[in-house]
Amino acid sequence: MSQKIYRVGVAGMVHDHVWGELRHWKDLPNAQVVAAADPNEPLREQIRSQYGVTSLYASWQEMIDKEKLDIIQAAAENGRTAEIVEAAAPKGLHVISEKPMAARLSQANRMVEAAKKAGTQLMVNWPTAWSPAIQTMARLIREGAVGDLFYFKYRAAHNGPKEIGCSEYFWKWLYDEELNGAGAYMDYCCYAADLCAYFMGLPRSVFGFRGIFVKDYSIPDDNAMVVMKYDKGFGVAEACWTQKVGYAMPNPVAYGTEGAVAIDHGAVVLHRPGKEGEKIDPAPLPEGQRSGPEYLVSCLEAGKEVEGMCSARVSRDAQEILEAGLLSADTGKAVAIPVVM
Repeated sequence: MSQKIYRVGVAGMVHDHVWGELRHWKDLPNAQVVAAADPNEPLREQIRSQYGVTSLYASWQEMIDKEKLDIIQAAAENGRTAEIVEAAAPKGLHVISEKPMAARLSQANRMVEAAKKAGTQLMVNWPTAWSPAIQTMARLIREGAVGDLFYFKYRAAHNGPKEIGCSEYFWKWLYDEELNGAGAYMDYCCYAADLCAYFMGLPRSVFGFRGIFVKDYSIPDDNAMVVMKYDKGFGVAEACWTQKVGYAMPNPVAYGTEGAVAIDHGAVVLHRPGKEGEKIDPAPLPEGQRSGPEYLVSCLEAGKEVEGMCSARVSRDAQEILEAGLLSADTGKAVAIPVVM
C-alpha cells in the first residue's frame, strides 16, 4: 500500500449516515478528513468537537474551491448531490455519496456523466453492501446456489425518521418531496431497487404504489411498494415509515429455479428441493471491503473501478427503477423501461 494520505472533504452533513461514515474514515490509516461544509452551524460544531475538523465552511462550493482534497464525502440532500459531483469531478475529486444516488433520474445521469468526463470515481454508499449476511446471500445467488433467480423481495421499514430519533436536519428534508424525491418510497424502496438492479439488471416495466396510511402530519408518503417485471422474474421493493416492530418474516428473500435463500433474523438460510433449510453463518467481510470509505480507498489504491451494488452504473439503474415506479404510483399505470425523460 502506498504512503499516500487521501484528503477528504465532507460536503453537507444533513444526511445522518454521515456520522457513522466519519467513524470509518477515522479508522483508515491512509485517509484524513481535513475539511467539512454545511450551512447549519450546529453541524459544523459537531464535526469540530467530535472529530477535530477545524477547516469549516458554510458552503461546500467554497470548501471545494479553497481546500486541497482528493475525495468528497457527500452527505447532502438527495436532490443536491448532483451539484456536488458536478463541482468536484472537474477538479479531479472522487466522490462517495450516501444512498440513494439522487432524487431524480436526471440528476443521477448528470452525476454519471460528470464523473465519466473527468475520469473520477463515483461511488454510492449503500449500507446493505457492508452487511455480511446480505453479502453471503449475494454470493450464493451469484454462484447459482438457487439456480436462475426469478423473484427477489426486500422490505425496508421502521416507524418513521422523526419517531426513531433522526435529527431534525435529516427528517426535514426526508419529508420534502423535491429534496428527497418522495417520502418512504425514495428512502426505503431504493434498497430493493439497487439489489434487483445488481442481481437482475433493469426490468422491462415497473408498477409503483405509495400512500399516506398512518401519519397525521404532512409527508409525501409513509408506505410504498414497487413491483419490477423482468423477462423471467419479479423484483419487489417495500418501504414503510409506520412499522413499530421488527420484521415478522425472513427478509430479504430470493427464489430461483433450484431453491431459495433468505435472511432470517440475521441467519442466512439456503433452501433446496427435498432438503431442510441449511443455516449458513455469514462470512466476515474481507479487508478492504468492510465499509464505504475503506472500499473506495482500496479501489483507488489498486487502480480499480468501484464494482457491485455501490457502483455508479448499478446505482444509476436503481434510480431509473425508482423513477419509473414513482411515475407509475402517481399515474396508476405501469411504466416501461427505459423511462423517457
